[in-house]
Amino acid sequence: MFPYWLLFSLFAAGASLYRTDVERRLAGGPYFLAMAVATALMIGLRWEVGGDWINYVDIFKDITENGVNGARAQDPGYGVLNWVVGQMGIGVWLVNLVCAAIFTWGLVRFARRQPNPWLTILVAVPYLIIVVAMGYTRQAVAIGLILAGLAEFGAKPIWRFGIYLLLAALFHKSAVVIAPLIALTATRNRLMTAFIIMFSAALVYYLFVQASVDRLMANYVEAQYGAAGGAIRVAMNIPPAILFFLFQKRFGLSEQERKLWRNFALAAFVALAALLLTNSTAAVDRLSLYLIPLQMLILGRLPTALGGKGRSNVQLVILVVVYSALIQFVWLNYADNSWAWLPYKLVPLTADS
Repeated sequence: MFPYWLLFSLFAAGASLYRTDVERRLAGGPYFLAMAVATALMIGLRWEVGGDWINYVDIFKDITENGVNGARAQDPGYGVLNWVVGQMGIGVWLVNLVCAAIFTWGLVRFARRQPNPWLTILVAVPYLIIVVAMGYTRQAVAIGLILAGLAEFGAKPIWRFGIYLLLAALFHKSAVVIAPLIALTATRNRLMTAFIIMFSAALVYYLFVQASVDRLMANYVEAQYGAAGGAIRVAMNIPPAILFFLFQKRFGLSEQERKLWRNFALAAFVALAALLLTNSTAAVDRLSLYLIPLQMLILGRLPTALGGKGRSNVQLVILVVVYSALIQFVWLNYADNSWAWLPYKLVPLTADS
């Protein structure tokens, strides 16, 4: 567990020491850059870590042996990446490292748009970084690209986000479930809103219920993979959703951004309701992964939203640190499948798969 807690502790220290008015350089300076690189390396150079490790090794071997045909069987972006690495004669660790670099790039872009970048990433450490990025490689890349798009939302034309979303879907087709949340920020027409909602329902059914769409996802549902902790993970989006509705005008968001995060908050409640109404716990759980940016935004901005302007608000920062530490402690020690992440191991020097 030590490597996980070391990563958490370093970001916690950075978050606690960060001063917006004095040390803004830490948002893009050498210390922050060094931690970003260390995070990417820790994610990418893991070995036999994560609940899906064997599945991804099998995918890599299948694509290496079957060439282009194998690549076509997967999400295009991830499949082609595996094929290229296989042609180079390098192991799956390079696939993981490239995916980790893309994910971390998007994570850092998003964090640097927040008042306390260190705290924003700290919130992501217990679940998004440790569990998702080190376990669900394809979906982690998709989330990283979405985070990069969210970093530009409101400052750039909305079609720019569409490019990021398209790239994300190349690594995991389920990323398109974010599209309705974006579309709903751009319309006030009731008929168009109703159409988007109905389209969203059909899209979710196609991606998460129809077993033939995604064999890997179907396997999760059939095996009820992670079902025991699904409710907890979905519920983790509820506190930030509640905080958003209570203090939305204090989070320093533009009108368009406020509409976007309102949609994320509403989606968190919809996911919780869906969890109570469906047997596909893993499907709802995976869909909720795309709502994790809500946790990062709200909890990362909580000290500036509830504290005094121009102050460090270190007490509120520590509160967020303690909350995040509790999540990490509970998951590492009590999650049913945390054994797949323990102990953390680095790729061996002689790795060939």
